[in-house]
Amino acid sequence: MTASFHNTGGSAARSGTVTFGTHIIGALGIDWATIESTEDLPVPIAAGATRKKTWTVCVDAWRVPLGMRIETRDVSVQGE
Repeated sequence: MTASFHNTGGSAARSGTVTFGTHIIGALGIDWATIESTEDLPVPIAAGATRKKTWTVCVDAWRVPLGMRIETRDVSVQGE
């Protein structure tokens, strides 16, 4: 999962977290579950700057039966 973060504030972002919502999708397109994982933001991000980071998002194999797939659809950020 690659995400870009743009700091629109007036000071540097110094800490925070990003949460990924990875959906388990059935063969017919039904969303069966969402697994959340949380990582630290790639800080510092200077005011007005953009920072890009790539993470590996993993889901236990038993959660994704044959014929199903995963999609990371949701990303939320919490600054501290």
